[in-house]
Amino acid sequence: MLLVILGDGVVANVVLNKTKGQNAGWIVITAGWGFGVAVAVYAVGTFSGAHLNPSVTIGLASIDKLAWASVPVYVAAQMLGAFLGATIVWLAYLPHWPMTESPAAKNLNPAYGWDAGLGPFLVGILVWAIGLSLGGPTGYAINPARDLGPRIAHALLPIAGKGNSDWGYAWIPVAGPIIGGLIAAFLYKALWPV
Repeated sequence: MLLVILGDGVVANVVLNKTKGQNAGWIVITAGWGFGVAVAVYAVGTFSGAHLNPSVTIGLASIDKLAWASVPVYVAAQMLGAFLGATIVWLAYLPHWPMTESPAAKNLNPAYGWDAGLGPFLVGILVWAIGLSLGGPTGYAINPARDLGPRIAHALLPIAGKGNSDWGYAWIPVAGPIIGGLIAAFLYKALWPV
């Protein structure tokens, strides 16, 4: 939830009309997402191993670093948190939705054990770097919960003047990161067998 509040919050701040951050640009969005990831990892790392991303959860389970029985609970919590985070952003920016004419601006989605020290900060920097360097084509959809939870919230919430929720594209930010997470997990296991 915290990740999406900060990530979707920065997007809303940049793209919605008459906000303090309107038109602040891509660097602000990618920085907000990167910092949002770092803050969320610091906040929940001790409790959950910082499982903010279903791709990471599934990848870890695939190499026996997490029990498969735990996967549905983690993914459900990730999706619920993302949905609630998107709902909080909608409420926080409630006066700005009707002032923003562009339906596209209202659906923009540009965003284990590392719970102490610099680990979460480094993860945030990595997300920031991915967004800055590779985020241009798609908005760097690297977390299924971060995309799907807010997309469901977008579909259900009465956002003034919103466009469609782009369900034809919705499978890409879910399938792509999960496949990438599985590949990364198996490469890790092959290179550093325990």
